[in-house]
Parts: sequence; C-alpha cells; structure tokens
Amino acid sequence: MKSLGLNEIREKYLAFFESKGHMRLKSFPLVPINDKSLLLINSGMAPLKPYFTGDEIPPQKRITSCQKCIRTPDIENVGKTARHGTFFEMLGNFSFGEYFKKQAIPWAWEFCTEIMEIPEDKIWITIYLDDDEAFNIWHQDIGIPEERIVRLGKEDNFWEHGLGPCGPCSELYFDRGEEYACDSPTCGVGCDCDRYVEFWNLVFTQFNKDDAGNYNPLPKPNIDTGMGLERLAVVMQGVKTIFEIDTVGHVLHYICKKAGVTYGENLDDDVSIRVITDHIRSVTFMIADGVMPGNEGRGYVLRRLLRRAVRHGKLLGIKDLFLFDVAKEAIRVSESAYPELKEKQDFIQKLIRIEEENFKETIDQGMVLLNKEIDKILAMEEKVFPGGGAFKLYDTYGFPFDLTKEIIEERGLIIEIAEFEKEMQAQRERARQDRRDSDLAVWVDDPFNPLGADAVNNFVGYDNLVTDGTILGLYVNDDLVEVAMEGDEVLVLLDQTSFYAESGGQTGDHGTIQKENSLIEINDCKKGSLGRHIHSGIVRSGNFKVGETVTTQVDQNLRDAVQRNHTSTHLLHRALKEVLGDHVEQAGSFVSPERLRFDFNHFQGMTREEKRQVEDIVNTAVLEAYDVSIFETNIDNAKALGATALFGEKYGEIVRVVKVGDFSTELCGGCHITNSAQVGLFKILSEGGVAAGVRRIEAATGFNALKVVEKMDDTLIDVSNLMKTNPEQLLEKVNELAEIGKQKERIIGELKQKTAGNMVLDIHQKMILIHGIQVTIAEIENMQMDELRNISDLLKDRMGSGVVLLGSVNDDKVNFIATATKDVVKRGFHAGKLVKEVATVAGGGGGGRPDMAQAGGKHPEKLAESLKKGEDCIREQLN
Repeated sequence: MKSLGLNEIREKYLAFFESKGHMRLKSFPLVPINDKSLLLINSGMAPLKPYFTGDEIPPQKRITSCQKCIRTPDIENVGKTARHGTFFEMLGNFSFGEYFKKQAIPWAWEFCTEIMEIPEDKIWITIYLDDDEAFNIWHQDIGIPEERIVRLGKEDNFWEHGLGPCGPCSELYFDRGEEYACDSPTCGVGCDCDRYVEFWNLVFTQFNKDDAGNYNPLPKPNIDTGMGLERLAVVMQGVKTIFEIDTVGHVLHYICKKAGVTYGENLDDDVSIRVITDHIRSVTFMIADGVMPGNEGRGYVLRRLLRRAVRHGKLLGIKDLFLFDVAKEAIRVSESAYPELKEKQDFIQKLIRIEEENFKETIDQGMVLLNKEIDKILAMEEKVFPGGGAFKLYDTYGFPFDLTKEIIEERGLIIEIAEFEKEMQAQRERARQDRRDSDLAVWVDDPFNPLGADAVNNFVGYDNLVTDGTILGLYVNDDLVEVAMEGDEVLVLLDQTSFYAESGGQTGDHGTIQKENSLIEINDCKKGSLGRHIHSGIVRSGNFKVGETVTTQVDQNLRDAVQRNHTSTHLLHRALKEVLGDHVEQAGSFVSPERLRFDFNHFQGMTREEKRQVEDIVNTAVLEAYDVSIFETNIDNAKALGATALFGEKYGEIVRVVKVGDFSTELCGGCHITNSAQVGLFKILSEGGVAAGVRRIEAATGFNALKVVEKMDDTLIDVSNLMKTNPEQLLEKVNELAEIGKQKERIIGELKQKTAGNMVLDIHQKMILIHGIQVTIAEIENMQMDELRNISDLLKDRMGSGVVLLGSVNDDKVNFIATATKDVVKRGFHAGKLVKEVATVAGGGGGGRPDMAQAGGKHPEKLAESLKKGEDCIREQLN
C-alpha cells in the first residue's frame, strides 16, 4: 500500500469514477441553496437532494464529487479527542436510477484494491441484516470470505430520514491491526476502539417509506455513497489521526511554530492545537463561501469557531493576533482543489483579523463586566455567581463560558452551572422553534407534480411578451380541476409562456391569459418543481379548460421597469467593487418595478463619499449608453470573458451571459434592457446593515428615481421657507440655530448646577448625628438617578465625612441612592446592604459597593416609610 497525499487521493477518486462514465461536479458551496433545512452543507448528498427527489433534473444520471462539509453538533468535543472535527471533505459517487448494487459494490472494491492498493485482507465489510443481494455480490462475485462480512441491524446499516426514500447500507472498514485494539474479548467491526476504521458507506436507496410504515420498492433505485477523504488519507498515510495527515498536519505544525510548543508533549496544549487546526479550516472555507460573522444562524457558527480558536491561542500563550496568518497556511494546502480560496485570500485574512481585533475588545469589555458583577457579589458577602449572568456574558458579549468559570473560581466564587445549562437549553429550543417556524420542509411539492415529469413548460418571454400556449393544468381551491370558472382564484400551468417566473431576485411578471371572451388577470408567476412557471391569478371573465389554447400577454410597462432595475443591479455591483474592493459579492437582491434592493458582503457602513462615488459611476455608465448584449455560451468561455458568477447559484455547462458594454459582464437568467441609457437616472435611497457583514442598498431608477429627487427638492424648499431663507443658505441658517441651542443648553446646565448647589445647602440643614457620624437623609422631588447621584456626591463632599441616603419619585418609580465616605466604611458601614433594605419597603431591590449603591422601587407612596427604615438601618450598622 503506497502512501498518497490527500490532494492526490481526491484526484484519483474523481478520475476513477469519471472513467466509469460519471460526470465530475465541483463542490457546492457550504451555504445550502434553496434548502432551509440545513444551516451548512453536512454531507456529499445534501446539495443533490433535488435530483434524488425529482424536483430538478440532474445534469447526468451518474455523478461524482468531492463535497466540502461542516458539522458542528459535537463542537465541544473537538480538540478533546483526535477523532472529532468540524470540517471535512466527502467523496461520493451517485446514480439517479441508472445503476445499482451490481455496479456500485465492485467499483468500490476495484478502487480500494487496485487504485489505492489497499491489501484485500485489511478490508472488512458490513451489510444490513437481510440484504442477501449485497452479501452475494461481496461474497460470491468479489470473493470476500464470509467471516469478513458482518451483518448489522437497522441502527447501523439502514439509512432513512422520516418518510420517503430510504434503504440498506454497506460499509467498508480498514483493519489497522491489533496494536489499535481494545481489551474487550468481543472487539471487532463496530467496536468503539480505533482498530477498525469505517471509511466508505454505500447507501442503496431502494425503498419508499409511506405513512403506514410500509417500505415500498422504488421503480428506479438510487446509489448514494460517501467516503471521508481525511479518513482515507489516515489509512493511506499510516498515521493515527486526521490531524497527522499531510494537509491538516501542515497547518498543525505551523500553529505549533507560532505558539512555540511541540505537539504531543502536553495534553492540554494538544487540545488547543487541535481546536485551532480544525477551526481555522472551517472558518477559512466558510468565509470563502460567503458566510459572515454574526449572532445567529451560520454567522453565529462562524463567529463561535473563530472565538473558540482565539481563546485556545491565548491558552497556548499567543498574545498577538495570529489566526489571520494561520489562515494562509490552510489556504496553501487546499488552493489547488479550491481556487476560490486563493482568489479570496486577502478578504479572508482581513475579515479574520477584524474579528480577532473585535474579540480582543470583547474580552476586555467582558472582563470589566464580569469583574463588576463579581465585586457586587463579594460586596454582598455571597459566594455563588448566577448562571444566568454567565449566560448573558456568553450570549450577548460572546465571552467564553470556560473563561468566565475560570475567573470566577479564581476570585473564590462558585458558578451555578445548572442554571447556565438551563439557559443554553432554552436557547437551543428557541433556535429549533425558529427553524420549525421558518417552513423547513426538506422537499416541498408543487401542485402540478401529480401531472408527471412531462408536464413542463417552455419559456419564450425573453424576446416575446405575447405568445400562445396550451393549458396543461388548472389548480383551484387546493385541487387540480378540469375547468376554472369566473371569480376563481387559479394557478395555471401552460406548455409555453411569455411570463417570467420569480427567480434570481426578479419578481414574476404580471399580465393576462385570455381566449375569445375569457380572461385571467395574472398577478404573479413563480417557479415550481422542474422549473415549471406557475401563473397565479383570478378569472375575471368566462371560463378556462385543460387542453385549450390561450394567449399570454405580459404587462409591458411593468416588465420595462423591472428590466431597468435589474440591469441597474449589475451596474451597481460593478460600481461597488470599484469603490469598496473586489471582496464585494452579491449576497441577495430583489428587483421589482418600483425599486431595486441589493445585498452585498462588506464589513462596515458606507460613507457619504463612497455612496456618492457609486452613484456617479453608475450614472456615468448610464450616460455612456452601453449596448446590452445577451448570449449563451459554455461556463469555461464565460469565465474567460471575465463574467461574474453569483455566489450560491447553480450553473450548468451552458450559461446565459449579460454584458453591458465593456463595463459589466455577469451570468444571469433575468430580463434586461437593451441599452444602459434606458435606465434614465439611478438614485440610492438608503444603505444599511441587514446582518453581520452584509450591507443593503435600496435604489430607484427612471421616473421612480426622478420622483425621489423631486420629493427631496420639495422638502428642501419647504424647510427653507420655514426657516425664512433660501435653499443655498439653509445649512448656514441651521448651523446658526444649532449654535443658539447649544448656548441655551449651557445656560440651562449652569442654572441646574446653581440650583443643585442651593438644594445641597437646604438638604444639608437636615443633617443629623448618629453615633457621632454625620447622616443626611432626604426626599427630593422628581429627580432622575443620574441627577440624584450628582446631589449625593455634592452632599458627601460638603460633609467631608458621613453617610447620605436620598430618595425620589420619578415617572411613578422610586429611586434610591446611598453613599458613604471611606472612614465610615472602615467602621463597618455598607451602602449596598442599606439600599437593599430600604428598597424592599417600596417593593423593589438593588445593591452595590460599601461606599456607593443604588436601588429602585415600585410603590411611590412608600417613599417616606422607606427612608424611615433607612435611618433605622443606619443606626444598626453604626452601632
């Protein structure tokens, strides 16, 4: 068995299955496309689900791929063991009803024994309990001894996910030898020890499970196989774990060099080294695929991985920013297979560096908040730090729980771990509920699926807004019907249409479907399975029957407006790259007749100057009157032309290119104007953040943009009239008024200070002596807490030594503050304990330090009683 590098193994696998008639697909992005059931792609089969379900037609019936994947359910175990990891690559070969076990099993054996040259006696096989067909192929056709074929039950060797397609599995194991075995007398395939390593799973999808629990044979069974590339590399390179294979090991050793440590010498260090090694690979690939750090969803996964890696860098003693530098090594070992890593290297490293810097600030901020809470608890002479407080630091500020726990214990406190876990579980439940509420059905049928795969349409609406078509299906009141009558809300499927179906961010066309004296008013058009254009509308007159020929007519004014806005998104995309940098990628768009919305990756808000630059570039392109050419070509030729491919889109071998002069070239399936001058005018309406690392621009074009400018002009004139000036001098006038306002605020502030001084003199007259200590207790009318604190400080300064207790009712709430000078605190006085007792009388609570504390209450009528209680408490404390 020869040692092979990971990149070499990947290429040999894909080339082998190409030789067996499979089409090689590039890895899909880690962000699922049109699949809300997943945050991130976690298997080779996941992005191919529409092909298995028949919702989409695969480019070929035999496919092979190497899919990048991320799994994070056991993230806490990453690093603690050498088995766990979040990022991996999954090799796979797939058949969509074309071949089955008779081909899949022998090919798996051929690849392992002839291409990889794995010794035959090292390979063990598992099959499902009663899958005699698979047994006979392995045993009789290939010749594997019966004792090396293990039958396992449903839990191990049967794949199913609820209802729908399912089937038995057959897995290939590699025997690493007795030195990896455990002490169990029953040690064998399926044991949890490290001797037998499962590296390839062949899934035979041959049944369809129905509501009654019956397993019905599929007319055309499928093949879905998955082999962990890193696991196979472990076998081929003869190393112990995935962290020691050539590519992953390169990153690991670079981290050791940065930290000045040696892998294998210290168990705690090894945990941190493995965490950073794994997480930087995930982080690098996620950013390359458009994921941005955030506080929810996949953005939260990315941020969590980043921060966990930074934390473990600190544990290794790395003081400076380092992850952004390690990322280049993760890119170096994978760029040959994933060139997008190299293309986006600058952006990946820049974003990681920003996150590192921000997290450093987070840690500093978290330390301040944590120590403040610890001080409060110690001041109240308590020993338990609430788990809810630790969760808030973790959830709101991203402060690692293990760091919180460590610091709390260093200060002599214990933490309520059960409460923290309860909050974490509640968060998980909320997340699961959010996902359930987001309509996360794995595969959703369209209403015309019962008509079969032949019931599809031809779209001719790029060049023709009017065309004839035959009605293939009508859907009224949740049922397929033969006739739609006047007044019915109806869905219509035609064999040919001029209506564009909503996709790529462009809204569906409006218009009419008509025949003789009958008319359907179409108010939307969306895509169903197999790319069907489903027309939604109301029968305004007459009736329509399946099989009839009708005429579709798109509303030209609305289509023209949409086309102006759609072409403008292309111009905007190019302008943003020029102004902000090449890292800008489209993250979403919405194009309607009224306006356009464009989401893009960028890590900070745009300045006024940047927005003005973008507008100028787009409007210059409009004035240049570039011809818009649209043509189809193969994907390689399109890329050679410099066409921008949008992230997350699936592209076939033949693509549609939209070229605006020499200014912009993009792959796009939408509708566009014929010359950039038809945009007329481009005006940005707003720019802001919609998610972490994602900005949104809304803009208008043509007459809609002109109306915006006219409205702004009207507003300018109206405000100028109110200010009794002209538009040219309006800014100067506003500045004058602002300065006058500031002067008045200063005068008011001075008067307040003077009033406070007079108030202090009056309150000081109420001072009493308690056990030889000056004590001032007073009720002040309608004062906010910050004002109350100011009065308290002035009184304390005037007294020089003593205690101050003040109360005030403000907005139907009671505010209390207590302060004491240091010499009084030394006598055992504690302001925090005082206000806690005082606030209880008014139905509230609070606390704080021995020298200063504040509290609140719910019952204003209890203020006098509370302050009387305060005097009694002061006497007790000073006794």
